[in-house]
Amino acid sequence: MARPGPGDEGGYHLVAFDAAGLERPDDDGLPSRRLAGLAADLAPTDVFVLSHGWFGDVPAARQQYDRWVAAMALCEDDVARARARGFRPLVVGVHWPSKAWGDEELGSASFGLADGGGGADALAASVEDVLGGSAEVRESLRTILDAAREDIVPVTLPEEVRRAYERLDAATGLPADGEGGAPGADRDAFDAESAYQACLMAELTSFGGVSLGGLLAPLRVLTFWQMKRRASEVGARGVADLVAGLQSAVPTARVHLMGHSFGCIVVSAAVAGRPAGTPAVSTLMLVQGAMSLWSFCTSIPAAPERPGYFHRVVSDGLVDGPVLVTTSVHDRAVGMFYPLGAGARRQVDYAPGILPTYGAIGTFGVRGPGLAVVDDDLHAVDEPYDLRAGHVYNLRADRVIATSAGVMGAHSDIARAPVAHALWQAVVR
Repeated sequence: MARPGPGDEGGYHLVAFDAAGLERPDDDGLPSRRLAGLAADLAPTDVFVLSHGWFGDVPAARQQYDRWVAAMALCEDDVARARARGFRPLVVGVHWPSKAWGDEELGSASFGLADGGGGADALAASVEDVLGGSAEVRESLRTILDAAREDIVPVTLPEEVRRAYERLDAATGLPADGEGGAPGADRDAFDAESAYQACLMAELTSFGGVSLGGLLAPLRVLTFWQMKRRASEVGARGVADLVAGLQSAVPTARVHLMGHSFGCIVVSAAVAGRPAGTPAVSTLMLVQGAMSLWSFCTSIPAAPERPGYFHRVVSDGLVDGPVLVTTSVHDRAVGMFYPLGAGARRQVDYAPGILPTYGAIGTFGVRGPGLAVVDDDLHAVDEPYDLRAGHVYNLRADRVIATSAGVMGAHSDIARAPVAHALWQAVVR
C-alpha cells in the first residue's frame, strides 16, 4: 500500500518485520522484493527509510508516517528547491512489533487491576509478548500482579515480588555488559528494589506529574531492555537487508534514514549491519532517540577501552553526509525514563555540565571523542542550515518538540515542520 510522499510525488510504502527481523508481508506490508522492483521502475533520486519507535502497532505506525510526510510537505520552499533539482522520492516506512505496555494497560488510578477489571489481563498479555510466555514468566507475573492488587505502592518490594522480578530478569537472557554493550545489554545489573525506589523517586521529583506504575514500574524496565534488543536485531537483520536491496535496485539514488525513539536504534543498526561493500547512506536523522549518548564515539569516558556500540557508523564513514539529532527538555521518555531503564541506581538529575554514564541522545545529543559535533538550535523553516558531511548536529528542539502527552511528555511531538525542514536541508544541501 502506498500513501502520499513528500511533495505528493510517488508514495510511501510499508514493509513489515517480525521481532526477529524477518519480513511479514501479510502484516499489511509490501514484500521488499516487490519494492525493489518498483524502485527500479521508478528510478527515484532519493530513497527515504523511516522507522517508528516504541508503542507502534501497524495502525499507529501508519498514523505516524502519515504525519511525518505531511510535515515534510509543509516545507514548501524546501519542496520547491528539491523539485528544481529533479527530485523523485521513494519513501518506505518499516513496521516492527514494538508495542509493549503503557498507560492504556494501567488504566485508572487503581491501575485496572481490581477484581472485575481487564487491566491485569491486558498488561500480562503485553508483557508476555515481550518477555515470552513461559510458565515461569506467567507465574512470576501472577505473583507481581497479585501483590499490586493488595498494595500498588508499598514502602519496599515484598520479598516474593523481588524474587519474581529476579526470575523475569533471568528469563530475558540479557547480560549486563554496561555502557558500550549491545542495545539491551548496555545496562547495570538489574536490582528490582533499586529500580522500584528509583522510579518512586522520579515520580516524587515530578511533583505527581507522572506515574510509572508503582510496584509495576520494574516491569517497564525489563520490557525496556528487551525492546532495545529487538530494535537492534530488526535493524541489523531486516532493515539492513532492505536498504541494501534498495541500493542495489537503484544504485544512483541517495538513501536517507530517519528514526524516532527506539527507531533510532533500528536505523543505526541498519547502517552498521549492511553487507560489506554496500555504499554509504547519504543522511541519518535521529529524532528523540532512545539510545545511548555515547553510541557513536570512539571511547566511552566511563570505560575508555570501549567504543560506542555504533561507532563504526561515523568512524568508518558509513554515512557520507550529516548525522542529525534532535533533543528536547520536554521529552520525559528519554529524559527521565531512559536513565532509569538503563541504570536504575543512577540519579534522575545530573550536575550541570556533567554528562551521565547512562543517558539518551534525545536529551544530551551525541557525545564523546572521535566525533565532529556541532551544537545548534533547530531552525525555523525559512532559515537555512550549513550542514557538512561527516559532522554530527545536535539540534535543540525545546521550542518545537514541546507538547506533552501523558507519562512520556513530548516524546512523540515530532511531526513538526521545523523537524522536517532539517531533514530537507540535509537532503538538498
